[in-house]
Amino acid sequence: MTATVALNLKIREGTARGYLKLAKRKLHGASENATALAIAYATNAITCPAVLDPERLFLTREQRDLVPLIGRGMPAGTMASELKRPVAIVRRDGRDLLANLGATNPAHAIRRAWQYQALTADQVIAWLR
Repeated sequence: MTATVALNLKIREGTARGYLKLAKRKLHGASENATALAIAYATNAITCPAVLDPERLFLTREQRDLVPLIGRGMPAGTMASELKRPVAIVRRDGRDLLANLGATNPAHAIRRAWQYQALTADQVIAWLR
């Protein structure tokens, strides 16, 4: 991803990584790409993606519970503790969530969750308080 951005901006990949690191610091010190993206959408730091019809997405309750935790950048073990579920189940639900969203990684999952309104600005702003 960073290589593609660098190529499109006609800058070196190291420069793009430096800009990303700086942006994350300015986005409430986010350390994960998914967290930075969620905060950027919620604070209107970047343009939000077009909304998709939420009726076209089916997520189980267990998968929906994971969306804000992924957005907060939590590892599977922490999610499991917070949700009081076995880590193996949380990992399975996470894989299923990514598949249902058509996402390839946590940041992509946040984008797709935002598009389907499974993650909202109100939820993200609540984490930041």
